[in-house]
Amino acid sequence: MAHTSQSLPVSQILKTKTNDIEDDDEPKKKSREDWRKAKELEEARKAGTAPAAVDEEGKDINPHIPQYISNAPWYYGTSGPTLKHQRPQEEHQKQFSGLDEWYQRGLDTSKIVTKFRKGACENCGAMTHKKKDCMDRPRKIGAKYSKSNILPDEYVQKNLALSFDGKRDRWSGYDPSEHKTVIEEFQKVEEAKRQLKAEKLDAENSDEEEKDEDKYVDEVDMPGTKVDSKQRITVRNLRIREDTAKYLRNLDPNSAYYDPKTRSMRENPNPGVDETHQGENFIRFTGDTKNHAKAQLFAWEAYEKGVDVHLLAEPTKLELLKKEYEKKKEQFKDTVSSSVLDKYGGEEHLKAPPKTLLLAQTEDYVEYSRSGKIIKGQEKEEIKSKYEENVYINNHTSVWGSYWKGDHWGYKCCHSFIKSSYCLSEAGKSIEQPMPETVPNEVLEKVASEKSESSSSSEEDVRTASEKSSKKKKTKKIKKKDKDKLAEALKAEEQQQQQADHLLSIDERKRPYNSMFEAKKPTEEEIEAYYLKRRREDDPMNQFM
Repeated sequence: MAHTSQSLPVSQILKTKTNDIEDDDEPKKKSREDWRKAKELEEARKAGTAPAAVDEEGKDINPHIPQYISNAPWYYGTSGPTLKHQRPQEEHQKQFSGLDEWYQRGLDTSKIVTKFRKGACENCGAMTHKKKDCMDRPRKIGAKYSKSNILPDEYVQKNLALSFDGKRDRWSGYDPSEHKTVIEEFQKVEEAKRQLKAEKLDAENSDEEEKDEDKYVDEVDMPGTKVDSKQRITVRNLRIREDTAKYLRNLDPNSAYYDPKTRSMRENPNPGVDETHQGENFIRFTGDTKNHAKAQLFAWEAYEKGVDVHLLAEPTKLELLKKEYEKKKEQFKDTVSSSVLDKYGGEEHLKAPPKTLLLAQTEDYVEYSRSGKIIKGQEKEEIKSKYEENVYINNHTSVWGSYWKGDHWGYKCCHSFIKSSYCLSEAGKSIEQPMPETVPNEVLEKVASEKSESSSSSEEDVRTASEKSSKKKKTKKIKKKDKDKLAEALKAEEQQQQQADHLLSIDERKRPYNSMFEAKKPTEEEIEAYYLKRRREDDPMNQFM
């Protein structure tokens, strides 16, 4: 609100009051009628029916300005309504340097000096610096003594008055004309590239004949096609003429709609017959269109439940509500499933090992050198066996099968041929250990009975003892058989193996038919020959035989 009353300093008010007292006995007071008129004038100015108050510069004062802004302080000394005290005072404003003012660079070549001046640089002869601050190359004989090749003075830099923003402007003093050198360099590089490419294409054209499509390329004049014979570039903004137009795939007017303006067919013109063209409508259901549709559906459902949210007006709010809804939904599913498992059980069937353990696959990248050393990555951990390793029984320091002699296995630490026997260490090597065939049956039966009765013996040891007894019985049966028949069976088995190796070595298309083979039950000698001649893959000495 503009205030039309005068704001005078105290001294002037006291002086005015003294003069009024001298003129009249009582000071003049503002009557009720004057207050009412001033109020009506103020309301009229706010309503726009009365002209606004004018300051000393002839500017209108907005009547809606509050009184604490429009009233000038008493010490300002105004004689009428004004807002000058609210504007920047020119006498108190600091003048800053303009954008085009900056330090000058280089040398001032307007003056050419031929004589050395007193107080100048002894090295180069310039007046703007001393010898210790000279940036010129130190001369063998300075300009003070040589009196020649005196350099011009540098520009005398003026003190710039920079504002807060001017001190922090990183483009201050930048000359835009300097960017022309960058543009010229780029254009030169591009021109050199074009020349090299044109020379390369000319060389290729001279070596081999041009193809049919390139031979008459200069005569091609198709609308919407740009052809460059030098660079062999063809840009088509129309469809390929060899392709069938979309509207010709089905001439039925009731088929899929075709929009000639955008050259788009919304659906497949031949559904179920031709699947090469699916139509342009499938684009509407790709990308984030499905997420947008789900968000719109969620907004409608939320509005029906009483939550006022709009997809376009409040997208962030809707996204947060949707995330919170999905989170609570998953929590509710977890609580329901956990309650069902607690009631009926069966949680152990849902716990499955990770896929990396099931499929034995990992994404660890390991890079090896030619010698087999790891260059990059971490070495693969060895898979540990489920059986106990490096566990020795009965004071042995080696495992069963580490010693071989006389077609029998034993312990390397004591040369014992009896499995699960007590180790005698080095003393056992000096003693001749009996072979399993020379061990009496009573000893074997006693060992087997002791192992079966002891709680610490395993089923494997009992099975070993039974196998030894069965082997001994088998050897007795072999002695009773006819040695001549066994020799014939061994010879026949050896010939059969040689024939099988021969058949496997030739091409399978040249092998003879086996339709006349007569199958019959093998004799005991043939079975024994097979067992004697077969290759034992589990034998550790199999590769050395």
